[in-house]
Amino acid sequence: MDTSSQAPKGGIFYLKRITGLILLLALSATFLYSAYSKSGISFQGLHMVENNSSFDSFQWTFLDMGISSMLVAGIIARLMIGFELLLALFLLCHIFLKEFTYKAIIAVLVVFIIYLLIILIKQGNSGNCGCFGNKVEMTPLAAIVKNLVMIAVTVLLMLIYPVRPYKYQEYISIAVITVAFSLPFAVNFIYTGTDPDKYMKPMDLSLLYKYSPAPSEDLRLGKHIIAFMSLTCPHCKKAAYLLQIIHKEHPGIPMFLVLDGPEEYKKKFFDETHAENVPYLYYRHSEEFLKLAGPGVPAIYWVNNGMAEYKSTYAYYQLDPMYMERWLKAPALPVPKL
Repeated sequence: MDTSSQAPKGGIFYLKRITGLILLLALSATFLYSAYSKSGISFQGLHMVENNSSFDSFQWTFLDMGISSMLVAGIIARLMIGFELLLALFLLCHIFLKEFTYKAIIAVLVVFIIYLLIILIKQGNSGNCGCFGNKVEMTPLAAIVKNLVMIAVTVLLMLIYPVRPYKYQEYISIAVITVAFSLPFAVNFIYTGTDPDKYMKPMDLSLLYKYSPAPSEDLRLGKHIIAFMSLTCPHCKKAAYLLQIIHKEHPGIPMFLVLDGPEEYKKKFFDETHAENVPYLYYRHSEEFLKLAGPGVPAIYWVNNGMAEYKSTYAYYQLDPMYMERWLKAPALPVPKL
């Protein structure tokens, strides 16, 4: 008769189980916080409030990777957040740990490391990698180290934390999967109205050529997406960051920034937006700037032969490269008579 299962369990056994449980909870908490920090929600006391800054930055990374549609980038971003939430809940519920969860964690962390290495090579070890949204800033190198530590913890768990499968875990997993992938879409609805608003108002762009320096290209002719921004406006910085991603991935889309604000904020603006490669004019003539931009910034106009044909009223969600390229292929408006 096999009595090995009846053998008394020593201190090493319990040490492994306690250590394993602590590591598992820490790993689950890391994935849970990662999903939460990128989701675009925050809490003030017991009340949940929306803060789309973190989610916007996260979904724009997929535009930076070559996705040509804001809608598709938003869907992928929500699915990625859902997958992180899924791993956190699978760990907490001890669902298919050895069969799926541990292996999936290692695979996704390896993918993250490869992506971070590409960022490190292309942009250097600066800025926030976005691993924890805008809540915890982390350089790409620090994020790589963090992911390597998480891989090591996962491998250790595979060795020291064998878990007997829960009863009915197949049914529990269905409920967990449903919650994990539906929650990011529920708390952050997809805005599908990414086409800009019809505007059709002439713009006196000659004001930009009234002083020196002036734009190096003639914005009065042809099609141009012209963005009027203040160096101190946080919404302008977000729009500029998105525009520089689109400019980098779609250099054929003609865009131009007109910037106003104290010169001492110029460096900080470009440090945060990386938009120095987008053609721009630093325009220190506030009266003319207001005539062109209107009452609020960012003011982003889709100019067709001097006519502001469209305006991106909801600046971030109406800057979709798919719509921009469609607009460029449409017939041009008649050149206005001088």
